[in-house]
Amino acid sequence: MNKETNANSSGWYAPLAPAPAPAPRETEPAPRRRGMPVFWQILLGTMLALGLIVGTSLYFAKRQPAPVQPGSTQRPDNGFNVIIPGGDLPGGFGNILPDGDGEEGELPEDWKDFFNSYFVTEDKEKVETRIPMVEKRPAWELTLAPAGKQTQSLQEIYRGCADSIVSIRAYIDGELGYYWGTGIVLSEDGLVLTNAHVIEGCDSAVVVLSDDREFEVSLVGTDRTSDIAVLKIEAEGLKPAVFGESDALTVGEDVAAIGNPLGEEYRSTLTNGIVSGIDRGVSYDGHSMNLIQTNTAINEGNSGGALLNMYGQVVGVTNMKMMSNYSSIEGIGFAIPSTTVRNVVNALIRDGEVLGRPAVGITVGAISDMAADHYELPEGLYVSSVSEDSDAYRKGIKEGDIITAVNGEPAKSSDDILRVRNGLDIGDTINFTIWRDGETFDVDVALVEYNNIY
Repeated sequence: MNKETNANSSGWYAPLAPAPAPAPRETEPAPRRRGMPVFWQILLGTMLALGLIVGTSLYFAKRQPAPVQPGSTQRPDNGFNVIIPGGDLPGGFGNILPDGDGEEGELPEDWKDFFNSYFVTEDKEKVETRIPMVEKRPAWELTLAPAGKQTQSLQEIYRGCADSIVSIRAYIDGELGYYWGTGIVLSEDGLVLTNAHVIEGCDSAVVVLSDDREFEVSLVGTDRTSDIAVLKIEAEGLKPAVFGESDALTVGEDVAAIGNPLGEEYRSTLTNGIVSGIDRGVSYDGHSMNLIQTNTAINEGNSGGALLNMYGQVVGVTNMKMMSNYSSIEGIGFAIPSTTVRNVVNALIRDGEVLGRPAVGITVGAISDMAADHYELPEGLYVSSVSEDSDAYRKGIKEGDIITAVNGEPAKSSDDILRVRNGLDIGDTINFTIWRDGETFDVDVALVEYNNIY
């Protein structure tokens, strides 16, 4: 199961596999009959094909949250949301970039009207996973191994790692079929790692091992913010994956991925590529994450699979790819770094949830140079919403404010807040410089427990 992050896309998760169809019966060819003219046959066939495509898209998208559109955000998130810029603007305002003739698209006179349409925040209901919890919390901890001494060929990596990759079928009571994804074996006695979105909202799940054995799943814990879940099956003698240090990765380094794209028939698929970027700030499903970018082929069903270095170590968990409805995008996939995975997995095993995560409680988006110039606004981050349970709300920050600096440094992207916040704990403060209606002032905002405001 795989998330898409996109610019103006309607993204999908895993396909909802239909119930097996009955075997076709042999029939005699039907006698030919007089049909409609060829032109109308083609037209009707085209309309039926389009209807099938649209219907299938809606069917596969049924369990997905609303997509992250260009200039839109969703809540909750890691303390604040980021906004994917660019693309066609909602509300019929044209495009923020000049068109082919160099003319700027039509924009509303009031800059607040523009941003209210461009930065659309959508509150999302929390979807509970109803898979039964484990009766006894496991005594286990994920550790990261140092890099190996000898790199391996792709054939060697596959032989050494394929048995550590499993398939996951997740079910919702009352629905036909199942949702499909990938998992990674953590321990010999049946701990399995996957993405939280693979099992989100489901009532039960089954893990299918590489030797086709199937096991019912118990839930150890799930964390929607990091998109990580830990499952438990009653099995022994499994082959755990070895996890390496994602912090040691460099851009251009060779990597490989093993997962289960598209469905059962493509289980245990190996693809390869390079690390295209480090610490990419990506927003999806209302969450902000720092991810590994790779051109390794990632498709729906790969979610929860392994991104491997050339020592055969898991350095990331594949969870999304970039898609677009208005332009062609190829080879931009993402994986959760193993350093993040380690921290979240160990928290889920210990407590069943992730505690102590600091949050600001605001939703922000970068103001483009074009918009700043057009409306004569300062450069900064537009605040599209503020959580009422946050200290930011209590200190008076509100929708429509523009953050121009964080701890005295210019704020031009969400990463400027992330870098400061990631080094702080709950109760620590961040100083925001706020521009509001031509006036500038400073506000000290205390970080709060994420679980308390979302």
